[in-house]
Amino acid sequence: MKRIFTLCIAVCTIMTGFAQTDTTGKQNPTPQNDTIRIGGMIIIRKAGSKDTAVSTNKEYKIKNRRGDKPSNLSTNWWIFDIGFSNYSDKTAYGSAAAQAYAPGSNSAWFDLKDGKSRNMNIWFFMQKLNVAKHVLNLKYGLGLELNNYHYKQPIRYNANPVAVVNPPRVSYDSTVGRTYKKNKLAADYLTVPMMVNFNFTPNRNKGFGLSAGISVGYLYSARNKTVTSDEGKKKAKDDFELEKWKLAYVAELSLGQVRFYGSYAMKSMYERGLDITPYNFGFRFSNW
Repeated sequence: MKRIFTLCIAVCTIMTGFAQTDTTGKQNPTPQNDTIRIGGMIIIRKAGSKDTAVSTNKEYKIKNRRGDKPSNLSTNWWIFDIGFSNYSDKTAYGSAAAQAYAPGSNSAWFDLKDGKSRNMNIWFFMQKLNVAKHVLNLKYGLGLELNNYHYKQPIRYNANPVAVVNPPRVSYDSTVGRTYKKNKLAADYLTVPMMVNFNFTPNRNKGFGLSAGISVGYLYSARNKTVTSDEGKKKAKDDFELEKWKLAYVAELSLGQVRFYGSYAMKSMYERGLDITPYNFGFRFSNW
């Protein structure tokens, strides 16, 4: 009886030992890394870690989605230009035509004050139409050109000439004791520019480019404003026989975030008498 009891105890002891060894092996397995191979790319996740390492011997490029491509037609609203107005005066003041328009005039009559004659343009919109790979574009718009010519001399424009052929339009004010604080001619145009645009960096919003073309403007307002010591402020409104239509060469230069503009008229701004060709230049505030 004792031998049987002793044998039973020995068998139980051996089975218990095997059971403990097997359980330990299942609870603590050897750590293994997870590896996935996709073509030339290997993704490794280390055992016990949430980090994933990617190894590849190839270069992968992700193309822009279709929605990220530049539009073939883009619109820019409310563009502003701030610059200077000036002109090239080639008038033959000794001619009968010049003396009929401004009796007694000479080259000094229409001299402008440096830095005072300004130009401001307000473009309602400009559009850019892609022609070739967004590098070559057609650019056009609609807006107002506002020109202010400030004179050094006390000249005045006649707004209500006598009904005769070719009446005098400009006279020299020689009133004793009168001094001029301001004397300017304002000429405003409704203008349509049409340009060919070269965008050298089509994938950048603030890139480098050049535009050149022509503009057509219609004179919708003209006035001569004076401020004197004795009369105060006076304003004469008329067309003063300025050319109704203004044709000009126009250009624009984009250098990153800085933009410049310029225009040069094709002929004189006066219908008769004076050969004065205006031009403008300055800074443009635009998205492109």
